Amino acid sequence: MNPESSFNRGRPRSLGRLAAPGALVAVVLMLAGCGGGDSSTGVSGASAMNEVAANQQTPNGSTQAQNGNQRYVDPIAYSPNAADALPLKKVAEKAAIMHYQWTSGKTTINYTTTTGHLTASNPDGTPEATMSYVAYTAPGANGAPRPVTFIYNGGPGSSSIWLRLGSFAPTRVATPDPLMTNWPNFPLVDNADSLIDTTDMVFIDPPGTGLSEAIQPYKNQDFWGSDADVNVMRDFIMRYLAANNRSGSPIYLYGESYGTPRTDMLALALETAGVKLTGIVLQSSILNYFADAIEATAITASTEGLVLDTDTLAGYYPGYAEVAAYFNQVSPPLIDQGLFAYQSEVFATGQYNHFGQYAQSWVLSQLGIPGALGTPVFPPVRTLDSWRWPSGLTLQALQGYFNANPFNIELLPGTTIGRYDGRVSLPNTDPRLQSDGDPSDILISLPFTTALSTQLPGYLGYRAPNATYMPLNDNIINVWDFSHDGQPLPDTLPDLLAAIQLNPQLKVLAENGYHDLATPFFNTEKQLARLQTVKGLAPDLQVNFFQGGHMIYLDDVARPKMKADLVSYYAGQPIAQALSLWTLPAPWSDESPAGTPTTVTAQAAATR
Repeated sequence: MNPESSFNRGRPRSLGRLAAPGALVAVVLMLAGCGGGDSSTGVSGASAMNEVAANQQTPNGSTQAQNGNQRYVDPIAYSPNAADALPLKKVAEKAAIMHYQWTSGKTTINYTTTTGHLTASNPDGTPEATMSYVAYTAPGANGAPRPVTFIYNGGPGSSSIWLRLGSFAPTRVATPDPLMTNWPNFPLVDNADSLIDTTDMVFIDPPGTGLSEAIQPYKNQDFWGSDADVNVMRDFIMRYLAANNRSGSPIYLYGESYGTPRTDMLALALETAGVKLTGIVLQSSILNYFADAIEATAITASTEGLVLDTDTLAGYYPGYAEVAAYFNQVSPPLIDQGLFAYQSEVFATGQYNHFGQYAQSWVLSQLGIPGALGTPVFPPVRTLDSWRWPSGLTLQALQGYFNANPFNIELLPGTTIGRYDGRVSLPNTDPRLQSDGDPSDILISLPFTTALSTQLPGYLGYRAPNATYMPLNDNIINVWDFSHDGQPLPDTLPDLLAAIQLNPQLKVLAENGYHDLATPFFNTEKQLARLQTVKGLAPDLQVNFFQGGHMIYLDDVARPKMKADLVSYYAGQPIAQALSLWTLPAPWSDESPAGTPTTVTAQAAATR
């Protein structure tokens, strides 16, 4: 899913300390592609890699044909290690092909799964990486080509299993989100909300994740950076389109979490390479890392990350308020999530200047180091009390947000709430919190990896007995090069703008969970609103909202609504109640126009 932070995500993490004002000792905080768990442990290919990648070509090699199905045993020992790579002579574009039927209501679709590897080659034709993927495809109707959607998680360092097993494939892991009922025994079920009736889907594992590996002379780590990652993803997509004769299909990108800045950059890279996209979907976005000062401060380990700290405090607040409302910490009681979100945004905007004096202390408190740059400053009780009526929050909820401890442990005394989904909670005494401080990560990590290893051994017909499938690679997270466009962190609004200018018909959909405390919805609105600064721009942009967290589709109420909205989006129809560019709240005044990347220096940040 997901930004990895001081809140934890699947393993204990030292937060580090500021050695002195202006110098952060490495606190690494990253987006960890949806879902996760103890991601340093892979899943044995002998039992699980009925799960990786695929193309629509008939595979060559060790296959078995049964009732039209072709199983494949892949002998290659793929490695996720930084310095590893396969010699070209061992690389093969082989796949397993299986046939199934999906039914929802009166609709029945015959579909094919293709699981294996394709080779990404750079524009000079040099092979870069053999990349694992799973494709779900179906015949077109009336001779028209079906859309094809390329789907990936984030991390950096995540495979695509979280989206593939949780969202819109024909089967999914059924979670009781936000509850823990029957954990971790969540079944694999037929997915009535699959998009297989609307688009073909190709789930991609970047190099070093899943069973994807660099090809010599490249190494896996050569692709562990913002720009290098985009290039190899571009080259994989172009290979898939060429290998499967799909260049004439409507082409979509769907990215979650770190997959959203990847999508902005990838859309521009593909358009520049001559691949015309029909649309992109940005789910649970972090489009400008500087606008999330918690992430930025941890990654840069310096005061550069604090340059937009007030924007961050205000940007997180409405999502926190929605979580507080879920736990009945509002007065009067919540009537409508959308109206309360609007009230919270109005409150945060009205108090923006006042928030500024607390912003630095607040950001550092979320990292567990509130006094790192001096005595922390927070609102006195009388100020919080005066905010109860305009905010609608109880005093307890306001104190939970504005204090020297992370708000995930302060909203409900004695309880830890989730980062990826603030509605998921566990008592602080729960032993599972010893190894994973995020209840919403605990909710899905073991069930998803269990499904990968035990519930799908025959479904995709693919085995890799000499390899280990890597759901989430910590080695990638810890060394990722975030630099982009001359800055230490990516601000991808200029990339999105350039892609829209190259292709004015590009459809952009941004999906947001009200209870996502990793990539809060108000932050996304404020970043997309920077497009308002471009004269004459009229993008086909829609922004919609759902109950639920970072992995919105885990929620049984949200997922059918997501499906309905996506069907409208693919059909080129307006989505009911979605915001457009000009109904978004105006961008923060201290941020750059959309065409100009956020520019910071350590000196400028230190003298704020």
